[in-house]
Amino acid sequence: MTIPHDEGERGVSPTVALYSILGFWLFYAVIVTLRASVMGFESQGEMALRRGIVTILGIILTWVLYLIIRRFDGSTFSRRIAIAFLVAIPCAIAIAAANYYVFNVYEPDGFVPAAEHYAKAKGNYVFQEIAEDTMGRYFFLAAWAAIYLAVTYATEVSRVERHAARLEQAAQQAELRSLRYQVNPHFLFNTLNSLSSLVMKDRREEAEQMIMSLSNFYRTSLTGDPLEDVPLSEEVHLQKLYLDIEAVRFPDRLRTDIFIPDRMMSCCVPGLILQPVIENAIKYGVSRTTRPVTIEIRAWEEEGLLHVSITDDGDSLPDTSAYEGNGIGLVNVRERLAARFGDQGRLVAGPMEDGGFQVELSLPIIRRGC
Repeated sequence: MTIPHDEGERGVSPTVALYSILGFWLFYAVIVTLRASVMGFESQGEMALRRGIVTILGIILTWVLYLIIRRFDGSTFSRRIAIAFLVAIPCAIAIAAANYYVFNVYEPDGFVPAAEHYAKAKGNYVFQEIAEDTMGRYFFLAAWAAIYLAVTYATEVSRVERHAARLEQAAQQAELRSLRYQVNPHFLFNTLNSLSSLVMKDRREEAEQMIMSLSNFYRTSLTGDPLEDVPLSEEVHLQKLYLDIEAVRFPDRLRTDIFIPDRMMSCCVPGLILQPVIENAIKYGVSRTTRPVTIEIRAWEEEGLLHVSITDDGDSLPDTSAYEGNGIGLVNVRERLAARFGDQGRLVAGPMEDGGFQVELSLPIIRRGC
């Protein structure tokens, strides 16, 4: 398995590796010293000194092993294991040979009886003892290498997971920006069409009023970050500005009722989340009739969620799929809720029994950070 990572972030830090090596060899020195003390060996001070020399050499060779393994951090995990276990062999032999020399060759008098020393020097005993000691040293080094590789692997997996999380967050933010930026051009296109109609009909006062309302709307809506939520009170204020614009087009047909408790006004919602819904209500509820149509906006708390409904009492459409628009209307709102809140963000829409249409948004109650 090859784990991608940045060139400057390979493996664990040298400091951590050094501490692990020192810890391993310190443990070795303590255990061997305790063993010698329990067994009652003579010349404990001299043995401790020589044991310290072997320990220092072991630390140096284990550090060399670490440097070699680290050079292959970009390789597959199985290859790193094979390299670690292979390189540990000569290191173990070197430590075992040094240990034999320090304790059995270099001035053995004083803690190794002469007769025993000369007996050990005969035949294949030297190679047998070095080989036997090599096995123990090898498993010692292999154990350290296994722990180091496990920590390295865990570190790299964690790094990859963090990188994937950052990419996922960036993708989510890009999606939210894209969906949010779809709203303004679509709304502006429809508003300019209405403005053009007023100008062509020489309704100058209405056209001027619409321009002022449009200016106020964009001055307010464009100041916010598309990734940031806004208080419901601010969102409702924006929709009032939008409804003022549409009231110029439909002065005798558009009615608005807003029923939102004050305690719900502080709840956070995505900016302009209500815009496509209210725009649909005007497009399919108000503009298609000649009688007054009321658009009602309500908000309430239920089961720990904020619910916002937008209803109109216009004439029912034979084909309710028209409310979905061309990918901008309810589809945009549904996708924004899903991208922002996951399964907790939902949109339910459909015709009402007495006529008209209702859209209900459900999202978590958040009162901070917006």
